[in-house]
Amino acid sequence: MAEEETGSILARTARGAFWVVAWRMMTRLIGLVSTLILVRLLAPEDFGLIALATSFAVALEACLVLGVEDQIVRAKAPSRAMYDTGFTLNLLRGLLVGVLVALVAEPAGRFFGDARLEPVLWALAGSAVLSGLANIGVVDFRRNLRFEKEFALNLYPRLAGVVVTVGLAFVVRSHWALVAGILVTRLGVVGMGYAMHPFRPRLTLSAWRDLVGVSAWAWALSFTAMVKDRSESLVIGRLLGPTSVGHYAVGAEVATLPTTELVDPICRACMPGFAASRRTDEEGGRQNYLRILALLALLTLPAGIGISAVAGPVVALGFGQAWLEAVPVVVVIGLSSTLVLFGNVSGAMLNAHQRLGTLLAITLAAGVLRIGLLVMLIPAYGLTGAALAVGASLLAEHVVLVARTLGLLRMNPMRLLARLWRPAFASAAMAALLWQSGLGWAAAPAGAGPAAGLLLAGMGLGGASYAVVLVALWAVSGRPDGAEADLLGLLRRVLGRLTVLRPAGSGA
Repeated sequence: MAEEETGSILARTARGAFWVVAWRMMTRLIGLVSTLILVRLLAPEDFGLIALATSFAVALEACLVLGVEDQIVRAKAPSRAMYDTGFTLNLLRGLLVGVLVALVAEPAGRFFGDARLEPVLWALAGSAVLSGLANIGVVDFRRNLRFEKEFALNLYPRLAGVVVTVGLAFVVRSHWALVAGILVTRLGVVGMGYAMHPFRPRLTLSAWRDLVGVSAWAWALSFTAMVKDRSESLVIGRLLGPTSVGHYAVGAEVATLPTTELVDPICRACMPGFAASRRTDEEGGRQNYLRILALLALLTLPAGIGISAVAGPVVALGFGQAWLEAVPVVVVIGLSSTLVLFGNVSGAMLNAHQRLGTLLAITLAAGVLRIGLLVMLIPAYGLTGAALAVGASLLAEHVVLVARTLGLLRMNPMRLLARLWRPAFASAAMAALLWQSGLGWAAAPAGAGPAAGLLLAGMGLGGASYAVVLVALWAVSGRPDGAEADLLGLLRRVLGRLTVLRPAGSGA
């Protein structure tokens, strides 16, 4: 099933990362546009009902993740039987999730006192079964780093779902428009999978030994990560109440924007690239790991520190004075999230090398540490204590992930530091200048005008100082190959393509 590809693995991974990030941006844009339309057509309780119903289905699906696609991506030469067994396992998983969602439908409707919830959950149960029919062959898009095909596979069904949702919302003005959109999107993904890839699966479990062991680890890892990531909301809600959960959720979302919008999508593209390097060139894999980390650090280190520095005006301007309790959360988690890129890329490398037991142990330990710190610090420091607890657990988790990956690759830590010292030094200089000028970590302004002024001044000074220091360090170092050169090369290629696309005869 392997396809012949030209170009280096790193270049193909970079192209894949572009398509994954593009999909993330398109998803955000489509979601924003559709929401702006739907809020004028549907009532808030319609959105709340669907959010409640999908939370059940998503939680059950997360608890039953098998990870068979990742195992096929990692395999050096996956057999036909492995694909067929992966399809069969996914089908059984879809059926099981569908049955479980259907079973909770009636009790959930009684518990929440809303009879409309039961038929919605029945519909989502059908959606879960549909997901089990997806063509396992499309995993080749990831395996061969053809993320542009995966982009199309997800984009067009999503657009079809939005069109159906908005169109029905004009007609029925009820939550069933949202349900129909979910079903159309799921059906579209299944249908396009068979249209875009010639593989036709058969029912068999003949290669179960190649998948079940890994699937068990993947399930345990997915479940543990879900519990860890949701622990802070549960503990904060129990100790401080639901209002504080809202403040924390908003602050954490703002603080982790560089991670969720850049690092996470790129890590999705990295794992197949790392797996391909493992199959062909171990030293090339080390170089890819270092170059991807350095390039991401060039972008996300200043972004994380910058969000922390301007937390006050960001929250005041974006959410209003009622949300100022979220400012300490943005400050603390913004700083700690600068380390997430190292841990997430390292986690992708460990995943590519099938070190799922290691990932599970680290995730479990991080979850226990997080819950313990939350229970200790929240009574003394409130929401700031919650942010400190999460930040400390993130620090410990991602340091261990990097250490384990360096050991796996048999790589001296100094090779990593040699790639990172310039963006790290430039980020530190930016932080110091923002602090000394009073533009960084300042109190939240009382009005929108002062908040906007402080935000623009802080962003301008921070961005300019970081760029100047970084370029100066790179020039003094003799303009070596590295993240700066990679970024410049990327910009040249983008500008070159824009020049080619510019209409003939247009003025400069």
